[in-house]
Amino acid sequence: MKLGIDQMNQWLPVLEGKRVGLITNPTGVNQNLVSTIDVLKEKVNLVRLYSPEHGVRGDIQAGEVVENYIDESTSLPVITLYGKNKKPTKEMLDDIDVLAMDIQDVGSRLYTYLYTMSYCMQGCAICGKTFVLFDRPNPIGGERVEGNIIKEGFTSFVGLHPIPYRYGLTIGELAAFFNKEFNIQCDLKVIPMEGWTRNMYYEDTKLAWILPSPNMPTVDTAVVYNSTCLFEGTNISEGRGTTKPFEFIGAPWLNAWKLSDTLNALNLEGVLFRPVFFTPTFSKHTGALCKGVQLHVTDRDRFLAVKTGLHLLEEIIKMSGDHFEYLPPFSQKGKPMIDYNTGNDYIRTHDFTAAEVYEQYKKDEAEFYKRKEKYHRY
Repeated sequence: MKLGIDQMNQWLPVLEGKRVGLITNPTGVNQNLVSTIDVLKEKVNLVRLYSPEHGVRGDIQAGEVVENYIDESTSLPVITLYGKNKKPTKEMLDDIDVLAMDIQDVGSRLYTYLYTMSYCMQGCAICGKTFVLFDRPNPIGGERVEGNIIKEGFTSFVGLHPIPYRYGLTIGELAAFFNKEFNIQCDLKVIPMEGWTRNMYYEDTKLAWILPSPNMPTVDTAVVYNSTCLFEGTNISEGRGTTKPFEFIGAPWLNAWKLSDTLNALNLEGVLFRPVFFTPTFSKHTGALCKGVQLHVTDRDRFLAVKTGLHLLEEIIKMSGDHFEYLPPFSQKGKPMIDYNTGNDYIRTHDFTAAEVYEQYKKDEAEFYKRKEKYHRY
């Protein structure tokens, strides 16, 4: 198994003799865990680093602004792409020839790295720069598509383009999809992997898992993320501030045993629930005892993350009564987080059932699957 960064014979001719900028974070490593920063610095003229959400070194929590600074290890300037400017300006690209990117995503449309990539591709197209993407595995596989397409008017930095929750493409394939389908038309060079197949989960690659973000500690977290990310737009804890973010779901007022029994009685594919009790050390309900469930995926190939998340949300709303709330917008002009998360306002504005919403999603899934197939490289 070789990652894009391991294919030096393919990327060196593209980068050699050029002034190179690099967007990366701790996941940007080769198969021997050597940082892509160090790999490139040794072989080419690496002049600048660009930081996505969470920082080049991965030390910044979700949503916190990343500032410009000088990297301690390399003395290279670090320019933020998660501050005032999420799209690079002409000045930020002026003195480079090539902008490269090496970041592990998690296979979910909600991850901001995808839109940092898109904005940088757009910036490169405007400024006439080459964009090089070192490809990496989709950690939850490249076969299945799950969820609805974002509606017009509901785009944000957790959903900039109309794609489903689970899009079933590698980050390199997705870059090619964005470039063509959304008419970015940058000079895109994808450095492919070797040995990856679409049915692989991340463990099948035998590569070390590096946290893509502070609350994505394991592959199991990535598997359930498209289920429980729904709760980020609510006053229900999604397990941030615990050792099992996105696997633990709960709130102080819930009955853990009743919720677990109710969900298990639904016989959802490939997943079981057990009652849990946890006290978040940060984020929602800090210091308060929360009661809820942990998701245990028993069969990843049968597990339907988005369907499971809809049922979980429906049952928690029923049990919470007046306690349940959708979080308000971050700004006066913005929409509630749940609308950006789901790509429309249907769930927030309707007394929905999971079965009804999931049925609506199936058409989008089928249509997107057909569109994505022509971008398969593996």
